[in-house]
Amino acid sequence: MASNESRRVSDLDTLKAFGHPLRMRLYRALYIARRATASQLAEQVDEQVSLVSYHLRKLADHGLIEAAEGQGTDGRERWWQPASKGLTFHDEDFSDAPEKAATHAAVGRLSFDQHIELYRRFLDAHQAWQPEWRSASFASEYLARLTAEELAGLGREMHELIDRYEAAGRAREEAGDTEGRENVALHLYGFPFRT
Repeated sequence: MASNESRRVSDLDTLKAFGHPLRMRLYRALYIARRATASQLAEQVDEQVSLVSYHLRKLADHGLIEAAEGQGTDGRERWWQPASKGLTFHDEDFSDAPEKAATHAAVGRLSFDQHIELYRRFLDAHQAWQPEWRSASFASEYLARLTAEELAGLGREMHELIDRYEAAGRAREEAGDTEGRENVALHLYGFPFRT
């Protein structure tokens, strides 16, 4: 059964396993679907089922996803689900050795590149969305002068706020309120910089 808590990825092998472009896309697609087969995910990411199955098994080998029990009717195809509510990665878990730090940075860059691609696809298709979705979407940049402690507190509060909205949306959807629901991406970055 999937955990209701986020999993903190703190070992290099799991970070490397996750840090593959297709595996990251598959994890995201599975997270949104909640449960899916390799065939369903292959269609979403436009890859061969055999390749998707291989990468799903690699994610499962590291406990990032798991078999979804009680799914399907014929038993010929395995159903998968995320093994936790989400994944977190912390700098302090990977800063004690150059290889760890380099891998952590590479996975962060890959994730950022995929976020940019997702947002670019939205911008390219912006006019195809209904007016209420176009006006509801937002992009903002906030520039503040904070301490590290204040930035960490801001991040915690933002995560708590997003968690509340996500949990409420999932509960309403599970209760049958599916009308007008879409997948929504929120990409938040909080980091120091110097001009």
